[in-house]
Amino acid sequence: MTFPKIVFGTSGLGNLFTVLEEATKEAIVKECLVRSQSQVVFDTAGKYGAGLALEALGAALRKADIAPEKVLISNKLGWLRAPLTTPEPTFEPGVWKNLRYDAVQRISYDGILECFEQGNSLLGNYTAQMVSVHDPDEYLAKARNKEEEEQLLSDIMGAYQALRELKLSGRVQSVGIGAKNWRVIERISREVALDWVMIANSFTIKVHPRPLHTFLEQLQQQGVQVINSAVFHSGFLTGGNYYDYQLINAADETHQQHLKWRDEFFSVCHAHAVKPAAACVQFALKAPGVVSVALNTTHPQRVAENLELANVPIPPAFWDEMKEKQLINLTGEATVHY
Repeated sequence: MTFPKIVFGTSGLGNLFTVLEEATKEAIVKECLVRSQSQVVFDTAGKYGAGLALEALGAALRKADIAPEKVLISNKLGWLRAPLTTPEPTFEPGVWKNLRYDAVQRISYDGILECFEQGNSLLGNYTAQMVSVHDPDEYLAKARNKEEEEQLLSDIMGAYQALRELKLSGRVQSVGIGAKNWRVIERISREVALDWVMIANSFTIKVHPRPLHTFLEQLQQQGVQVINSAVFHSGFLTGGNYYDYQLINAADETHQQHLKWRDEFFSVCHAHAVKPAAACVQFALKAPGVVSVALNTTHPQRVAENLELANVPIPPAFWDEMKEKQLINLTGEATVHY
């Protein structure tokens, strides 16, 4: 399977941080279709707006009269739309805006199949050809003891058995995983044959741990393709007020460190006339095995800009200064070249 350099994320279609009008969502999807020169890949999930992103994506594709075979849809499975019985959704409160449904986690053999069928129903005329278990790290984190952890891990293995059967039956093309904690991806990859991996908030221009670099090299040797996502840390590295889905608090010591790093990063970008977003995307693409970066936007006009980020020239002196200031700090024999 060949991926384009930019995969289009759809969390914005699920009203992440802000409410978008239907016409805006349609315009975003249309721009993705018009501006792409290769097969368009959309990444979505039942968790995004409790299925709202799936609905909005399917509706926009139908309005644009796009044949199903012209697009490739990745649906990260594990969250199921449910009735909203509280003032706001119970999953990730404060993050998703103006939702009419809640979402509940369903990771098991039967649960993942239910998520798959519901996802395709919400997409309408379209079906997900790339499937994965979404947030298995968060699922395992619920364990209060070793026994519970083993049970939850068994649930995840059951989910992957179901996905494997979907692939063997020809209903999907590939099976992957999407998680924020790459250590959980590493753990699961020892037990499950994965076609692709999506890492989030993990290997970015700001955060790039050497052990993760080593793991990415291992995946590359195994022929497992990697999609790098959340490379702006929820927009923080391009000037936003959220860092990894948390609102920045200037009084918090850790957040102060984030702000200090960003100030220095912006200063280097300004000195070399480099867009911060371009630096983030190109660093993310240089990691071993990374074939694509998933980018999300809530502005139609930024789709074309996002596509350009992967190819805009960045002077070598920029990377040199980033390393000199230790804003980039890869230790050991790391094979990231600038």
